[in-house]
Amino acid sequence: MYKYKEVADFTYVLSLDNHVEICEALSEFCKEKEIYAGVVNGLGAICEATFRFLDPATKQYVDKTFSEQMEITNLTGNISRKPDDPHTPYLHIHITASRRDYSCVGGHLLRARINGACELVVQDFWEATLDRYFDPQTGLNLYKL
Repeated sequence: MYKYKEVADFTYVLSLDNHVEICEALSEFCKEKEIYAGVVNGLGAICEATFRFLDPATKQYVDKTFSEQMEITNLTGNISRKPDDPHTPYLHIHITASRRDYSCVGGHLLRARINGACELVVQDFWEATLDRYFDPQTGLNLYKL
């Protein structure tokens, strides 16, 4: 699903395999390295993506899938965990993707399939833990600090 190299203490550069799903590959990498607190950023190309938008009035996510070739102009996010599942990374990723006409779409990333390449940098907050809890007021999984 990926190749990686540790380029500095607890900082990794990943190259995801073509046609894999980004969140699935990133989650597998975080499990392999036991990363439950950190940040990620990257770029690449995708052919299908589902983005989410939280409607604050209903506290419900609205999902929209785009099935077209797009360039990832920015992928940024954080890695934490939910206390009820401490061995599964919780990925909170936002993405902006450029279309053929140079317009952009984006939002909270639910899933995206690579078509070309995807290069990520993951920084592990070594030996730290970042847990989340569900906040009913906002409808979000927030940091428990």
